[in-house]
Amino acid sequence: MIYLQIGLAVAAEDRPAAAAIYTQFKAAFLTQAKGALSKDLLIRDEDVQVLHGFDTIENTHAYLASPLFNDDVVTALKPLLQSTPDVRVYTAA
Repeated sequence: MIYLQIGLAVAAEDRPAAAAIYTQFKAAFLTQAKGALSKDLLIRDEDVQVLHGFDTIENTHAYLASPLFNDDVVTALKPLLQSTPDVRVYTAA
């Protein structure tokens, strides 16, 4: 499995709005993103993490270039972000 981890610097008072955006786009991600296997929201004191599971690295990168990600998700989150998201891709051993 390939994991796409996106760290979002979101103020504590804006985290409910970030969680609502996650919920809004979760079903679309799972049904429209090729190779999508899972999507989880992780909330920490210092930030919010969104962990996506994919079947291949190619499908992971395709999602990052997709209109769903760039036009929908990023646009919705942009007003809540305090800094540039930290995007990381991992391969499970």
